[in-house]
Amino acid sequence: MVGILLLTHAPLGQAFIEAAAHVFRARPDRLDAVDVRADQDTAEVRALARAAIARIDDGTGVLVITDVMGGTPSNCTLSLCEPGHVEVIAGISLPMLLRAITYRNDTLDVVVEMALSGGQNGAVRVDNRVRLSPN
Repeated sequence: MVGILLLTHAPLGQAFIEAAAHVFRARPDRLDAVDVRADQDTAEVRALARAAIARIDDGTGVLVITDVMGGTPSNCTLSLCEPGHVEVIAGISLPMLLRAITYRNDTLDVVVEMALSGGQNGAVRVDNRVRLSPN
């Protein structure tokens, strides 16, 4: 099962884990977060991330999801990348995370593509002309 690490500005990672636990009615296995505090030492962040990756990796790989490209959390991911084993995507959203969790029994490449698809397809304009379910 692909592990998923959320490397985000505090307190987003833990909040996303709580939201996922709400949707799935339990905290998903092999899901962890490193919430980066303001002015936190980047060497410490990288060490925490490496330790989390080691905890959640069962040999099938880890997807690291960060919040915004160019921020401290995403900048710390550059040294974590191991193509085919530790992949990183930026721009976390709940649809992205839920899709990654749903497909994590597949290969890491598939989980990455499904997470990206969830993020892209999860961003939609909602107005009173669109009905998602009949009333």
